[in-house]
Amino acid sequence: MAGQERIEQPRLEKLSRILNRGIEPYPYSFRRTHTSKEALELFTQTGSSQQPAETAELSLAGRITASRFMGKVAFFDIRDGSGRIQVFFRRDSLGDAKYELLHDLDIGDFMGVEGSLFKTKTGEITLSANDFTILAKSLLPLPEKWHGLVDVEKRYRQRYLDLIANEDVKELFITRSKIINSIRDYLNTRGFIEVETPVLQPMYGGALARPFITHHHALDQDLYPRIALELYLKRLIIGGFDKVYEIGRVFRNEGISAKHNPEFTMLESYEAYVDYNGVMEMTENLVCTVVKKLLGRTQINFAGEVIELNPPWRRLPLRQAIKDKCGLDFMDFKDAGSLRAQMEKMGMQVDPLKDKGRLIDELLSTYVEPELKQPTFLIDYPVEMSPLAKKHRADERLVERFEAFIGSMEVANAFSELNDPQEQRARFHQQREMHAAEVERAKAAGELPETEMIDDDFLLAMEHGMPPTGGLGIGIDRLVMLLTDKQSIREVILFPQLKSKEGRDEA
Repeated sequence: MAGQERIEQPRLEKLSRILNRGIEPYPYSFRRTHTSKEALELFTQTGSSQQPAETAELSLAGRITASRFMGKVAFFDIRDGSGRIQVFFRRDSLGDAKYELLHDLDIGDFMGVEGSLFKTKTGEITLSANDFTILAKSLLPLPEKWHGLVDVEKRYRQRYLDLIANEDVKELFITRSKIINSIRDYLNTRGFIEVETPVLQPMYGGALARPFITHHHALDQDLYPRIALELYLKRLIIGGFDKVYEIGRVFRNEGISAKHNPEFTMLESYEAYVDYNGVMEMTENLVCTVVKKLLGRTQINFAGEVIELNPPWRRLPLRQAIKDKCGLDFMDFKDAGSLRAQMEKMGMQVDPLKDKGRLIDELLSTYVEPELKQPTFLIDYPVEMSPLAKKHRADERLVERFEAFIGSMEVANAFSELNDPQEQRARFHQQREMHAAEVERAKAAGELPETEMIDDDFLLAMEHGMPPTGGLGIGIDRLVMLLTDKQSIREVILFPQLKSKEGRDEA
């Protein structure tokens, strides 16, 4: 049997003895009346002495995390999803055969117990058991003998062990759930409708990113796991929904780092009749509202910095931000070649196939982003960087776009959305021309290019009329990183992508 060599022989012997007694070690269910937390609260309400509380008999269930035998009595700790409770067993109450069965249980097994509550001489609320049921026999020990799992790669590869061994990790993911629920509450209260759009799409778009690819055999058609939620949500604005949002997974075939995972969770929202100024106000209010609900304050601690999230956040033009940090004004350069030459003079190593927009993005990430610790909206980006954004009303070389940065990390991206279908079609074609060399390089390497596809179906929808719209994207994983003071995105994703490794299933 594959993996059989990993199983500890003493546990197999105990399993055999349990089976020989005619006991099913993996029953179908168990009637649990209370969680451990509910049981402790119940005693607090009804019991005050060392005698059993005057309550009906209760039944609890959970994983054994400690056991102590003292002759004719034993104490076990069991843990369920709500916490831990101590269980007291007496040979006189259980009978010899049932009490001896306790010796065939190990740390990591699941059991159900029935009995009443009392308080020990040391003051610990405890269940005095008059019966128990084996619910699952574990064949492998818990990590580090319950002292905690510290190997980082093992924590990510075997997250279930991480959750068992490190209670703070479980709390982190409960916090993540609360953050997402708070975001939903905020948007629902503002009249947004949550929707679902296709994960597998015939065209990839809505961002500059390299996609994954799959093939649908029945349709005999290549499909792409979405790289953004944008284009389908805009179709719904066109169709008559004034406020829509989706929280969902997106997939980008890119590198892995402390801030990047190939699949991650995005919030995207679109609201008709507002521009990026309205979206800026909503973004800072949304984040502040979530933080206050979660922490009861507007300050967070992240990477050793105290960050104040109370609005209004600073608004800073991208052009000015880059000029202040490195002395370069990107508006002085008409094309990618001249900008690249200047960047090389500054000592930067630059990909010769990068267009002007991506060169500006490199200046941003190198010189500006590390300094943006307090909440900041970088606003008014060059048109080359934003094919889906509306031109700036005061300068057509720019678009009405912002990115929100907190803790030196981009957490949000938003536009006054382009709603002129003819200009949108022209922008798509301009993007393809700018990236022609990259497209050819990718094709030669058998790869998909990191550029927008021309989505004729989306353009068809736009030609039916799209109202002025403000769109927003927030990286949920990065927001959770900020609010839980974690410096790696892998810490806040339950099952992050990892490179395959021989023996990765070894305990």
